[in-house]
Amino acid sequence: MTLRSQLALGLIAILLTACTGKPSGVEAVTGFDAERYQGRWYEIFRLDHRFERGLTHVTADYRIQDDGRLEVINRGFDPRKCEWRDVEGTARFLDSPDTGSLAVSFFFGISGGYHVIALDHQDYGYAMVSGPTRGYLWILAREPELDAAIVERLIEQAAALNFPTEELIRVDHGEVDCP
Repeated sequence: MTLRSQLALGLIAILLTACTGKPSGVEAVTGFDAERYQGRWYEIFRLDHRFERGLTHVTADYRIQDDGRLEVINRGFDPRKCEWRDVEGTARFLDSPDTGSLAVSFFFGISGGYHVIALDHQDYGYAMVSGPTRGYLWILAREPELDAAIVERLIEQAAALNFPTEELIRVDHGEVDCP
């Protein structure tokens, strides 16, 4: 990746990380277990924003570091340029480690809110995450596909919390096809 691309990704990350707060009326899950949350998550649906616009095959990998923070690696494929893009950061808990509310920093220590607002507590097979405003929402799963009934239930929950669910984008995880 070129220096220009890295700087652009960093700038995009700054736009994401403007605030660690969460939308009013939205609560992070309790009983959160970072050990079980670590590993790879596939982005199933998301609200559109500049730093992910047009990307497919988006994943997020989390790994607990010795100091208790989480290493974060977000990766996606840009089909227009036929290239993978990634950005690395760290996440720290805003409150107790058993509450799914974190501050994620990708660039120069500026942090953005990352709030797990729905979670499969039994298997850690899916999660729904809000950013600092209702303009940021992700539905994540451990596999590139998620059962339609679960997706429907999560979207209904997000709609009840006044997220603009009609604007959700389904993330493609099919074959990578480049000329």
